[in-house]
Amino acid sequence: MQRVDIVIPCYNYARFLQECVGSVLSQAGVDVRVLILDDCSPDNTPEVGKALASRDNRVTYRRQTENKGHIATYNAGIEWAGGDLFLLLSADDYLLPGALGRCAELMRNHPHVGFTFGNALIAEPNGAIAKRVDPLGDKSVPPVQVLSGPQFIRLSGANNLVPTPTAVVRTTLQKQVGGYHKELPHTGDMEMWLRLASYAAVGYINEDQAVYRRHASNMSLQYYGQSILPDLRQRKQAFDILFGQGADSLRKDEKLRRFLSRDLAKEALRLAGMAFNNFDVGTAAAIQRFALEVSPEVRNSLPWIKLACKQTIGPKYWYALNSMRRVAG
Repeated sequence: MQRVDIVIPCYNYARFLQECVGSVLSQAGVDVRVLILDDCSPDNTPEVGKALASRDNRVTYRRQTENKGHIATYNAGIEWAGGDLFLLLSADDYLLPGALGRCAELMRNHPHVGFTFGNALIAEPNGAIAKRVDPLGDKSVPPVQVLSGPQFIRLSGANNLVPTPTAVVRTTLQKQVGGYHKELPHTGDMEMWLRLASYAAVGYINEDQAVYRRHASNMSLQYYGQSILPDLRQRKQAFDILFGQGADSLRKDEKLRRFLSRDLAKEALRLAGMAFNNFDVGTAAAIQRFALEVSPEVRNSLPWIKLACKQTIGPKYWYALNSMRRVAG
């Protein structure tokens, strides 16, 4: 059996740790090894982590001497990994039955695949499943699909296509490409998947592979007006790092770089439109300027023209027109 090393970064998530670790240890068809990496949690994570390690010799508990943040913790986990496959699984998420076996089978059958991902379920704070994240969004997609690196990068574009708890990486490739960048605390995952795809093909499993837990401390789920532009700038920085440090073939692909820039500019305009609809005209204008900076040709796009029309009419009258249209419809 292939060995899968699972690193579980944990900060103040003792209440979820047993379910998370249990979901890993119950996986069939693979040889698992677990490292609980406690980032100096102030709760009872040490008690729970040590108890889990004492009950199963496949589990190791390690506590960092100081809080180092999630990027440094992820990279410490990458250094520890030594199995065939590797997964970073947040302590508040958990795997679904058969997830690792499906990944291992796909990667055994397709040695050129560098990592796999699949669908995820979103759980509410009370544990109830709220919705499914289907990255490819197409019911006609076969149970298993292999994408070339460039195919995956184009599909992903300016957004993170991969539900993180479903991403299983070939350990040798993870070691080859290195760890996460500390300057990308919010877009590090997106950049990592793109970087891996610049070196190898990507496998997609059209099954529910993991559960992502939604709760109040998931700050990434909040989209405050003042954070939209910094987030977009970090996505641009992720692309800059990617084309500076990805595979040689990627660095030379100017056509792909222009595509990603255009996609980011269009995403920015979509968010600018949302800000405008919320009467935040200043934020909308700032995001629009960012879009033009990233891709000057976006000025000729439909999203730009639509936003310009809104700005000409003004938020008050735009809202009134939309209200009349909804009533008429």
